[in-house]
Amino acid sequence: MFSKVVHLSGGNEMPLTGYGLWDVGRAVCADQVYAAIKEGYRCFDGACDYDNEVEAGLGIARAIQDGLVERNELFIVTKLWCTFHDPKHVKTIVRKQLLDWGLEYFDLYLIHFPVSLEYVEPSESYPPGWVAPSDPNTKSVKFAHIPMHQTWAAMESLVLDKLTKSIGISNFDIQLISDLLCYATIPPAVLQIEHHPYLTQSRLVDYAQSRGIAITAYCSFGPQSAVAAKLANVSKLDSLLDHQLIRKISSEHNKSPSQVLLRWATQRGIAVIPKSGKSEHMRQNMDMQWNLEKSEIEAISALNQGLRLNDPVLHGFDVPIFS
Repeated sequence: MFSKVVHLSGGNEMPLTGYGLWDVGRAVCADQVYAAIKEGYRCFDGACDYDNEVEAGLGIARAIQDGLVERNELFIVTKLWCTFHDPKHVKTIVRKQLLDWGLEYFDLYLIHFPVSLEYVEPSESYPPGWVAPSDPNTKSVKFAHIPMHQTWAAMESLVLDKLTKSIGISNFDIQLISDLLCYATIPPAVLQIEHHPYLTQSRLVDYAQSRGIAITAYCSFGPQSAVAAKLANVSKLDSLLDHQLIRKISSEHNKSPSQVLLRWATQRGIAVIPKSGKSEHMRQNMDMQWNLEKSEIEAISALNQGLRLNDPVLHGFDVPIFS
């Protein structure tokens, strides 16, 4: 029987389908979170950098107050931003984020990007973003020399102090994960990466899963966002939602193209975090009571173009994380 959860190292369970909070405006965030809970979502993926954690927390609080859900039924994910990698800042910023969400603990806390930036005092600028707040009109990035093993030790202390149940990583490559596993006393439970048919990252997925690290995919629909549309290499490719192959498969299964793209991931045990403001689409995105044929999964995977959308360099920041 197909499971709707991913079993994480350490014994926790994460829903296969969550609700992503990136690019959800503060004005609508609380209502969207509330509506998503009403439709059955139990996992929410946020971040300091999304600038809507307070509002997400308000939506959760209202849902709990109205009896729609209890806290222990929810799986809340958020992330450590690059300016807070210094161990002396990690616990402080987590406590701030917990206060913003109105929670006592997170279910999963991720390192957002494998790069350390110069510390920015939250009272000066929050969320701080990539550039120094003293020079906001440039793409100037100020790095900090903080080894990953120091940041990861601070992440492990969050588990020991019960501020989060699980810890993980995002946007890491194989070499860095391999190195991290050499010194981690609590291994990462989850790796969150950009993953869609135009960027399958099969070696990275296979490597992480073989070492007990669950995968969460973001950008499951590929080049759909307004930000992505500005990238020159995106215009050369068909939208995945309009791609002839995806359309053909969706028609044969009587499903929407978005459902096909999500099932392509979840059927392989990869969690997804789509978002939608429409109840119908929310319900569709959670539908896993059907399967793609093996040949269909292989055909969709063959669309791989190595097209990366969430790369700081592509958006003008000199932060060469990816090759």
